[in-house]
Amino acid sequence: MKITVPDIGDFQDIAVIEVLVQPGDTVAVETSLLTLESDKATMEVPSPVAGRIAAVHVKAGDKVSMGSHIVDLEDAATSSSETKSPVGESVVPVSPPPAASTSGEVMEVRVPDIGDFNDVAIIEVLVQPGDAIVAEAPLLTLESDKATMEVPAPFAGIVQEVLVKTGIKINMGDLIARVTVTDAPIIALQVAEEPPISPAPSGPVPELRNAPLPPVVEPAISSKPHASPSVRRFARELSADLSKIKGSGPRGRILKSDVQAYVKAVLKSGDESSGRGLPKVPPIDFSQFGDIELHPLSRIRQLSSSYLHRNWVVAPHVTQFIEADITDMEDFRQSLAEEAKKEGYRMTPLAFFIRAAVMALKQFPHFNASLHEDEKCLVYKKYFNIGVAVDTPSGLLVPVLRNADKKGLADIARELAEISARAREGKIKAEEMQGGCFTISSLGGIGGLFFTPILNLPEVAILGVSRAATRPHWDGKAFVPRLMLPLSLSYDHRVIDGADGARFIMYYSELLSDIRRLAL
Repeated sequence: MKITVPDIGDFQDIAVIEVLVQPGDTVAVETSLLTLESDKATMEVPSPVAGRIAAVHVKAGDKVSMGSHIVDLEDAATSSSETKSPVGESVVPVSPPPAASTSGEVMEVRVPDIGDFNDVAIIEVLVQPGDAIVAEAPLLTLESDKATMEVPAPFAGIVQEVLVKTGIKINMGDLIARVTVTDAPIIALQVAEEPPISPAPSGPVPELRNAPLPPVVEPAISSKPHASPSVRRFARELSADLSKIKGSGPRGRILKSDVQAYVKAVLKSGDESSGRGLPKVPPIDFSQFGDIELHPLSRIRQLSSSYLHRNWVVAPHVTQFIEADITDMEDFRQSLAEEAKKEGYRMTPLAFFIRAAVMALKQFPHFNASLHEDEKCLVYKKYFNIGVAVDTPSGLLVPVLRNADKKGLADIARELAEISARAREGKIKAEEMQGGCFTISSLGGIGGLFFTPILNLPEVAILGVSRAATRPHWDGKAFVPRLMLPLSLSYDHRVIDGADGARFIMYYSELLSDIRRLAL
């Protein structure tokens, strides 16, 4: 039977980010075959019928649309009947280990054919020695410049040795682990009349190695949560612990919506670990004072509300203020304005602010870092991606200008105009708002003097820019008119102390005041 992509709504050329089956797998009705991701949503393609996978016609990184041929399915009598657990849940049979392996044998696991990819970076190791795994359980997450993919286990067993680590690059055929094969199903143990037990941390599980296997209670799972690479990345960005999230997808798979619901629940719960252990504002019936109207917040504003509140309570903010003399910078910018206009773009002050930010981050590398999740070390970044807050009708968006250190003022100005326009039109993609190192929030076009910008975690600093104004400035002999720009630098006091905050903003101010430095 030829299986094609069903009606997935108004989507065309959607990227396949994960292939969940391979030839020989037995699938039930609604078993997920692929994970797709557009700029608006992540979705899975389920199998419309039960059977055995005969061939897979797509791979991670391909793009598909409604009607695209994805797999061939052959009818299998054994695949149409599903095993039922005592609680009534269906269990998809696990593919047996390769014929060449026997129970108790230690087998090498190598990187399979991952398509036209070489030197692919490992961004996550999902198992460790002692873990009990089933066939197809994810072992590693890899990321190239085109796709994110997982390396599955070819058979069930106990992990004896892991030979790779996060950050290294691997190719097809590289040895990644050694696993003791088991020819019996690895199962999750249950004790009668005992309440459910939280998943234990990954590590050795001697009971599974030495004890006789009791009757099957539920399908095996690896010690790591069942989620796609994109969902794992999304959870990391929100500092959400996947082990605490119950998946609503097929076979308990954690979906993006599950992560969002979990984060929202934590923020509303008043959990002290989230920094929300504060008394709630009592509800008020405002209609008792006069006529009212209810207007729902946009999706962006709802999400921003949770993120900004989390960032504010999690990171201790300090804000440093200064005024930069940009008289010479503005004269130089004006001299470039006419030429830029002829070439079809505007040379805005923000291009200079971005250029100066890159130079300041190079001078103070710990501002171009993020606090590691264990809060015991810093992750220093060797790239310079600058986020720019854009005011849109739906709320605040922060598109990211990537590799700003490799671009001149004209290139920055052109790209800035292009991504800002798409953000205001609602056409910006989610990935274009990820990977920032430092954010600039400019209110110069509106007005005001100073303000306290809220950090865009996991970044450790953000710069607020207000409207420049001509003020009298003492040059040592007399007061002269100079164009002064108010700057507000907020930073995470867990990472940056006050002295370094002052040094950074002083250096940044000097860069804007002496434009010759920007050419260095």
